[in-house]
Amino acid sequence: MKCNVGGTERFIRLVVGAIILFLGLYFRSWWGIIGLLPLITGALRYCPISALLDISTCKVDNGG
Repeated sequence: MKCNVGGTERFIRLVVGAIILFLGLYFRSWWGIIGLLPLITGALRYCPISALLDISTCKVDNGG
């Protein structure tokens, strides 16, 4: 998997994902599971939707 999520976007994804997850837990809602998506894509620095659209905010070309 080629890196397509840059540093700033990664930080935003991790923060937003954590907020959504914790709000879901606080309100005891299954919607909190949606918070896992930005957390996973931020942690892996790879987003399949961005890859399909050929969008990359990653400044380093890792050739992978």
